[in-house]
Amino acid sequence: MNDFILKTIGHSINIISYISPRSAAEASLNIFSSPRKGKIAPMQADFLDSALKEELLFDDLPIMTYRWTGKNKTVLLVHGWESNAFRWKKLIGELQNKDHEVIALDAPAHGDSGSKFFNALLYAEFINVVSNKFNPEVIIGHSVGGMASVFSQYNYPQVQLKKLVLLGSPAHFNDALQRYVDMMGYNKKVHQTMKSIIHERYDHDSSHFSTAKFAKTINAEGLIIHDEKDKIVPFNDAQLISSNFQNSKLISFTGSGHSLNNHTVHNYILEFING
Repeated sequence: MNDFILKTIGHSINIISYISPRSAAEASLNIFSSPRKGKIAPMQADFLDSALKEELLFDDLPIMTYRWTGKNKTVLLVHGWESNAFRWKKLIGELQNKDHEVIALDAPAHGDSGSKFFNALLYAEFINVVSNKFNPEVIIGHSVGGMASVFSQYNYPQVQLKKLVLLGSPAHFNDALQRYVDMMGYNKKVHQTMKSIIHERYDHDSSHFSTAKFAKTINAEGLIIHDEKDKIVPFNDAQLISSNFQNSKLISFTGSGHSLNNHTVHNYILEFING
């Protein structure tokens, strides 16, 4: 959607907030949690069908997983918002060349996984189910997939996990929420009521959900990669995570944008995994 449409929707919700703040906030949260894309296209299915596919469950929600067999380390790939497991195609090929066992999953409301809505906490539950099944030694998460990977490790420490790679990941949920509020032009009434509903649903203030804070508890070795010119998640987020993730290294550069999906980034990842 272009900026005009987003602001128009935001303005309409602001008007509703004067009549029913809760209805306005619930509508805004539904928009925030509803990906507009990320389902698997026919050309993506051809590649994903080359994997061993297995459907797991969390609370009756299907979790689609893909596995490419190998004899070396088991690597779990966790994609970001409005994407699916296909986004890892190039990296999967490079990991296969090193004979790694590769696992990928589709996030809630993405790809062939279930749920009408997405959030990082539900994604963390999906990651935990998949981790319990496949016991990955390495997890690589992009954007909110990195955030959800940290949330999952915080709530359900995986003792076999040795290395964690975060690509363009946000440091704090509150900051991501603020960026959404600013993008839509919501007023303070909508914003505050959204935060109140989040507290009701998850028994914590929205500020509790922090990649940077939760990273303090992680014992695995970490690699954080972030583009200094990232227009989606500011580079400062990577610095915040790095400052709290004790056994981690931060690599920064420019030219890859938020996607960080190229041979240069892959080389850093492979060197880290194989080192």
